Amino acid sequence: MPIWRFGVVPWLKEKILDPLLQIIKRGAEPKELAFSTALGVTLGVFPICGTTVLLCGMAIALLGDRCHAPSVMLANFVATPIELSLVIPFLRLGEFISGGPHFPLTSDALKKVITGKASREILLSILHALLGWFIAVPFILALLYAIFLPCFKLLVHKFSSEPSSPKKQTLLSWRG
Repeated sequence: MPIWRFGVVPWLKEKILDPLLQIIKRGAEPKELAFSTALGVTLGVFPICGTTVLLCGMAIALLGDRCHAPSVMLANFVATPIELSLVIPFLRLGEFISGGPHFPLTSDALKKVITGKASREILLSILHALLGWFIAVPFILALLYAIFLPCFKLLVHKFSSEPSSPKKQTLLSWRG
């Protein structure tokens, strides 16, 4: 049975594509959109589930008008499934960087976690995952920005109904 019969395509259009097009049509700068989207994805893959919205909110508050809040939050939303898939790579990177013990991902480890017998090991593995994420952040952010910038330049040029900056708008109103 095709995937679109389950409503995935309409859901993606409604939840991701339509909001993205609304953001672009409102005249945001491609650099700001690329940075904000890269930031949202980067914070969205933070290895502690359930904390990414708070991190994005703090980043928006700290950066103010240097980032585009709706783009950060939309990218965070899109990054949620990726977050879960990167916990183990961040854990392994943190273990490698710190030279710490290898946390075994076995059914026995899960049993220890559930029964509360592995609290020290779990805390150490969380710290390793955070270290791995922290080390990877500049590379993830830079790579995503480099990928997103040409994409947003093209999308803004194609779909924007307003000038992309206040300077352009001022020049257009002065000429007209």
